[in-house]
Formats: sequence, C-alpha cells, structure tokens
Amino acid sequence: MLRRIIAFRQDEVGDWIADLACLHSQHVRHQPPFFDRNWVLTESGRAARAGTEIACPLCDRGELPDGLHIRRQVGPFTEETLPTGLRADHRLADGVWGRLRVTSGTARFRLESDDPLDVRLTAGDEQAIPPTMIHRVEPEGPVELVVEFLVRSET
Repeated sequence: MLRRIIAFRQDEVGDWIADLACLHSQHVRHQPPFFDRNWVLTESGRAARAGTEIACPLCDRGELPDGLHIRRQVGPFTEETLPTGLRADHRLADGVWGRLRVTSGTARFRLESDDPLDVRLTAGDEQAIPPTMIHRVEPEGPVELVVEFLVRSET
C-alpha cells in the first residue's frame, strides 16, 4: 500500500532512508538498473519527494513497526457488546496502529487494501491493523476480543 514520505535520514553507512507516515522506514537507494532514484542524491531532490507516496511492503504484510507502545485499549467486547462502529467500515488515524486480540471464540477481520485481507481469528490470535486502512470486525458466534491502539513514543 502507498504511504506518505514524512522525512529522510541516513543510516550508519550513509544510505538514505525514508521515514513514512505509517511509522515504517524504507531505504531509498539509487542503484541502476534496479532502482532509478537519482533524486535521493541531492537535498533538493529529497525535499521534492517529501509528502509524496511510495509502496510500503511492511504495511502490506501487516507488520507492526518497531518502538510502538500501547496508548490505550478498548474492550473486552463480546458478540453482544462489540460497538457498531467497529463492525462497520472504519479506519485508524495516521500514525496509529491497532492490534486486535481475540481472547475467546471466533471473529472475522477484513482489511481493504491492494491485496485485501479476510481472516478468521480464534482464541489467542492477534491481527495488526495499519493506520488509515479501511477495516471491520465481524463476530462469528460467541467471542471476546480487545483492541489495542499503538503509537510511537515521542523522544
């Protein structure tokens, strides 16, 4: 899925890394013929790319970024108490990840993306929820679940 570039920095060997709004980071190297990114070699080139989008394969795989902590948790909810808003299509704010944890029973999680995700979660399963992506939760019979909202600490 496409994610907005919010900043650039260099790693320990001087290669450029794009920090993304999803809280992931991605190397942006100029290595022809595989990567034609000569814009990364100049400050003006990088500045022109800030705010544009690039694909984030880590979001596509639902991988949580490093360094997150739980800001808040909601639930536990059952099939009877799960709010309507969580059952309907909704999305998390930019920079906020979710983690759906099923503690008993079964729920279905659906995520709309370039490669849509439709998974059945049972007791003990967890599902990462990327920021800004449309998703919903559907109980399948008796269930108990919680949702955690994760953010990066400001340093």
